[in-house]
Amino acid sequence: MPSRIRAVVHAVIRPAVRRAVRGCAPVLLAASLATLVGPAWWAATAAAAGPDWSAAPAAGSGGAPGAGDRPYIYLEGGPGAVLEDKLSVTNRSEHPRTVRLRGGDGARIALAERRVTVPPHTRADIPFTVTVPSDAVPGEHSGAVMVSSGDREIAVRLRLRISGATLSALSVEDVTVQGHGDGAAIRYALVNRGNTVLTPRLAVRADGLFGQVLRRAPRTLPVELPPGKRVRLTESWPDPPALDSVDVRLTVTAGGGAHATATVGYTAVPWWLLAPAATALAGAGGGVWLLRGRRRRHRTPRSQPQPEAQTQPEPQRTRAGATT
Repeated sequence: MPSRIRAVVHAVIRPAVRRAVRGCAPVLLAASLATLVGPAWWAATAAAAGPDWSAAPAAGSGGAPGAGDRPYIYLEGGPGAVLEDKLSVTNRSEHPRTVRLRGGDGARIALAERRVTVPPHTRADIPFTVTVPSDAVPGEHSGAVMVSSGDREIAVRLRLRISGATLSALSVEDVTVQGHGDGAAIRYALVNRGNTVLTPRLAVRADGLFGQVLRRAPRTLPVELPPGKRVRLTESWPDPPALDSVDVRLTVTAGGGAHATATVGYTAVPWWLLAPAATALAGAGGGVWLLRGRRRRHRTPRSQPQPEAQTQPEPQRTRAGATT
């Protein structure tokens, strides 16, 4: 009996066990690898998903800044005021992160710390103050706190409103229309002449000899104009008239009652009309030149006045027949 049992084990049970072990081996190997490299793999995946540190305005509620929090730091005060706020630096990595801070864009920013080391998985709130100059012009001013680490730098934007009388004003300058192969381009400059930050809106109108040729309703331009800022812009005009004399009018508005207009003339003449005209003018010019040359060659010189011949007086005879 024992020999028969051993024969059954060798013939039936052992092959089944081998098949089961072979089927479970990949699962066991994967589990072992996950146990060995799991933490490092997850750390690498988190780093690949994006930067491991960030800087933003500190949340007003004391929690971590989120997507719905304030996009920039807003401060308001009169000339001579000292305003306080703070920004947050978040380190999501497994190692300490050292960042450097400085004020940017000319704002008078005093930081509590210019070099901060943030522990792993920690957020540090860094206070700072902004001193408003005593002779500051009322209105809105922009600035930033620059936070850098390694080869990466983040600008935490700052908007300062200085209390007092405000003026919203702008101008449209240097308007030109230039034609090219794909149409025409309207080039112009906007200048903020007031003391508030402006977000301009542009409307375009063009009228030719035969009526309107272009109408564009007011739309917000993708620019922000701080006080004193000048920016050059281009408005594409893909289908200008081929033959017309056009007046192009730009109208720019902004919040606070800012309003400005500018008009420029534009004459469109197709090349196929200019070429014969230029040839005709050149031919006419050459003909006139030849005609003048011929006239010069065939012109008879004027006769010069000749001196009159002087006659000798006849000799007078005396009674004696002698001459005197």
